[in-house]
Amino acid sequence: MLLKDSEFGEVIVRKSPLSRGVRFSVSTSGRLQMSVPKYTSDFLIKRFLNSNREVIREKLPLKDPSSQRARDYQKKLLMKKAKEYLPYRLEYYAKLYGYSYDKCRLTHANTRWGSCSSNKTISLNIGLMNVPEILRDYVILHELAHLNHMDHSKAFWAEVGLHDKNYKMHEKKLKMFSPGV
Repeated sequence: MLLKDSEFGEVIVRKSPLSRGVRFSVSTSGRLQMSVPKYTSDFLIKRFLNSNREVIREKLPLKDPSSQRARDYQKKLLMKKAKEYLPYRLEYYAKLYGYSYDKCRLTHANTRWGSCSSNKTISLNIGLMNVPEILRDYVILHELAHLNHMDHSKAFWAEVGLHDKNYKMHEKKLKMFSPGV
C-alpha cells in the first residue's frame, strides 16, 4: 500500500502477519517504508507516522520525493530495455556453448550483476543495460558457467576463460560501474 504524505512523499506501507509493532526503514528507492501488523487501520498508520516525524527526519536517510519519481521512471525504462535484450542474449550464448537453464529472471538488486541458482534459474540485473555490451556478455557467460560450477573454483574460472579470454580485465572494468539503479 502507498500512502501519500506532504513531507515524505509516497510512503510504502507493508502489512505483515509476522509484525508485532511498527518499524520504519528506507526502501531501495529511497522512500520511507513502514512495516505494521496485518490488521493495523489506516488511521493508526497515519497516527504513527505523524507522531514519529521528528525521529524519522533525524535517523533515516530519506531521498527527496521528486527524485523517487525520477528513479522509478529510470527503472521502468531499463526494465523495458532489459526485457528486450538480456533474455535473448542469454539464450544466444547458452545455445552457442551448449548450456541448459530453466528460467531467466530480471532483477534490480543494488549489489550484484547476476546470479545462478541450483534450480538453474539465471538472474540478471537490469543495470547491465548501463554498461558496455562486452561487460554484459561477460556477466552472462559468468552466470552460465555457474550452471556447471556453483562456486568460484579454478574449474569455474577455467570454464569462464574458455568463452571469454579477457574475463579478468572485464571483471576489473565491471567494478567501475554500480549495479544499483
